Amino acid sequence: MDYLYSGPENSDITFVYAHGAGAHMDSTFMERFAQGLGEQGIRVVRFEFPYMQKRRETGKKRPPDRTPKLLTAWREVIADLGGAQNLFIGGKSLGGRMATMIAQELEVEETPVRGVLVTGYPFHPLGKSEKEYLRVEHLMEMKTPTLICQGARDSFGWWDEVVTYNLPETIDFHWADDGDHDLKPRVLSGRTMKENQNEAIDAMAAWMKAKTT
Repeated sequence: MDYLYSGPENSDITFVYAHGAGAHMDSTFMERFAQGLGEQGIRVVRFEFPYMQKRRETGKKRPPDRTPKLLTAWREVIADLGGAQNLFIGGKSLGGRMATMIAQELEVEETPVRGVLVTGYPFHPLGKSEKEYLRVEHLMEMKTPTLICQGARDSFGWWDEVVTYNLPETIDFHWADDGDHDLKPRVLSGRTMKENQNEAIDAMAAWMKAKTT
């Protein structure tokens, strides 16, 4: 597994940050968050799932691997980096969803991670917000502290949808005003994507530091 590191090597906090379904680990979004967290003293480690590694090698787009293969990749990464007890884990969209799933499995095995952080959780497929499509069943069992940074108008889970899910108190939220799946607001909102993303970075850094003390 190839890793991309940001932030100080000697940090007390290591955050493993997985990419979303369609972009590499060094996409503009991933780079902004990794660098921003690194500037706040957090060591950020990025990796790519097998399908994305193949895409990088061949230049051909490939669909995401099936869930079991994605979770196996997460297990390999966690083992490589010293075990769950030393790590915060998370990711953007798909990568974050897989992080919550592996965290919930590790709870059952009594080897939990320190916490989970997700940027843009895909609560349902695009355009399918009906109950039968929701991806929240495992979240209802989550005991590991979790922070979800979500755009208030994210098409994979708007604010007015998500607040009705009655998720457990172990899951905290940071809402990006008028933000979409990349936390980008509309021009008429008077806000910028940089403002929303920087506020999310600040929230993530403060949350991890609070969970470490």
